[in-house]
Amino acid sequence: MTECKSIDEVRENIDSIDREIVRLLSERRRYVKQAAGFKKTREDVRAPKRVEEVIAKVRTLASEREIDPDIVEKVYRTMIACFIECEMKEHDKSQ
Repeated sequence: MTECKSIDEVRENIDSIDREIVRLLSERRRYVKQAAGFKKTREDVRAPKRVEEVIAKVRTLASEREIDPDIVEKVYRTMIACFIECEMKEHDKSQ
């Protein structure tokens, strides 16, 4: 992380991070779309056990990166819910 000398520099760095986050979300979405093809039922898509495994994993990662695990969990729960909705649409199309 760079120590910024102005608010403009802070914003430029945040904008750069946002571009990378969106790129990674797009990549994650492509894998979610593939996953839909492997799942037989809507319950398989929901995969509550897998969701909780992911949440536990990212909470640990958050602690290791010195970010509040509660913040990371909230972001991930929202993201996962959105991706499950997308995956449901893909799953329903294939049925």
